[in-house]
Amino acid sequence: MDSPPRLLVDADACPVREEAIRVAARLGLGLVLVTNGARPVRPPGLPGMRLVVVAEGADKADDWIAEEARPVDICLTADIPLAARCLAKGALALSFKGRPWTTDNIGSALAGREVARHLREIGAMGGGPAPMDGADKSRFLNALDTMCQAALRRARGQA
Repeated sequence: MDSPPRLLVDADACPVREEAIRVAARLGLGLVLVTNGARPVRPPGLPGMRLVVVAEGADKADDWIAEEARPVDICLTADIPLAARCLAKGALALSFKGRPWTTDNIGSALAGREVARHLREIGAMGGGPAPMDGADKSRFLNALDTMCQAALRRARGQA
């Protein structure tokens, strides 16, 4: 294995940061929490894990993650365009609620995002996503474990 898989975490609004840290530690994966510093994020302080603070501004953390993503990495994000950028680089991507982003579903997710944006603009829809619940965290952990195993196989050249 040339370089172990990493979890690249869009950390500013990540509700599953501690879960990602635990999984990375258990499996010996790298983990990078990426933030623009607007919200305090505690660095993990564990081997192979680090905190990257990018310049403040729209999409700066997304840009860093998308540039850094490699085919053995997993991008953890709720940001559909960022997931699409990581998939385009060959990386894996997972939502905070445990939905794997794939080349098969990212196009419809991007289209649905635009429809929702338009509906919010005309006042036909309000609010954001529903808050995380226990089932979401369980689904996230199951999907992350599956995706980490796939990333480890890729890193060993078996995928």
